[in-house]
Amino acid sequence: MGRRNTGGSGASTAAVFGEVLRHFREAEGLTQEGLAVRIPCDRSHIARVEAGTRVPQDTFAKTCDELLGTGGVLARLWGRIDWYPEVEHPDWFRRRAEMDAVVVALREYQERLVPGLLQTESYARALFGRVTDGEELEERVRARLSRQQRFLADGGPSYVVVMDESCLRNMVGSPEVMRDQCAALLELGRRPNIRIQIAPAAYPELLRPNVSMSLIELPEGERWVYSESLDRGHFNSDPTAYTQHSHTYDVLRADSLSARQTVAVIGDAMEGYEKHGKPRSRRDDLDQEQLQRGKRRKLRRSGPRYPRRRPRPGQQEP
Repeated sequence: MGRRNTGGSGASTAAVFGEVLRHFREAEGLTQEGLAVRIPCDRSHIARVEAGTRVPQDTFAKTCDELLGTGGVLARLWGRIDWYPEVEHPDWFRRRAEMDAVVVALREYQERLVPGLLQTESYARALFGRVTDGEELEERVRARLSRQQRFLADGGPSYVVVMDESCLRNMVGSPEVMRDQCAALLELGRRPNIRIQIAPAAYPELLRPNVSMSLIELPEGERWVYSESLDRGHFNSDPTAYTQHSHTYDVLRADSLSARQTVAVIGDAMEGYEKHGKPRSRRDDLDQEQLQRGKRRKLRRSGPRYPRRRPRPGQQEP
């Protein structure tokens, strides 16, 4: 696959980033726990970044720059490091990964699972942990995260995704993993090049593609439709097919929830995982309210009925 940094020196490694972070942290007289509290994050995250075994996001580097008064050193270093120099993708997926390395604009529809470009490390690990373990598991997680870096960097390509609501409700890993994934979606949706919208389950009239689908625009106007079956990827560059799927996607996006509504739905799901171990949506609240109204109506109807006296002709009702 193409790399984000092709010129890099031997010094530009994750371990060096960790050493620089440790230097500035200790210069401020902070322990790993002290820095973690201020960010905030887990102390173990700081420890792994400093050891060179955890890849931080650019927002982490910028936050540390502000807290430690580095003058932007960590953010600049983060941008120069090739975080995944030895990643290998499965043969059938390598072609798609190479496209992601040069894509100009990407539009996706995803069902059941959070799109790979938006997955947290813990979500990806829980997902791949269903089918593998050990070094193969770690390699798959590294490969998944490696695709994200170009989209998360400043000036990254346009990425628009419509997620079926099932992506939020299909639990991967644990409630904690899903809570953190929802929080990450809310954060990612604030980036200028990323737009996330939800296609709600309560809208059965939505015209949804039969499978998850990507519309890929490459340099020099090259366009591809990409989808996946059980164990392979499918590419189609036929202009007629691209136009047809693009129209379907645009209609779906227009009829899905707005960005503001999407934030509310993801926030409700996150709150549900945090408090109850399962997603909560405003639809649940509406259904509960309707149920209570129905019960109240039933109680009123089941009470004793008393005959009403009707006035005789010529009499006034008292």
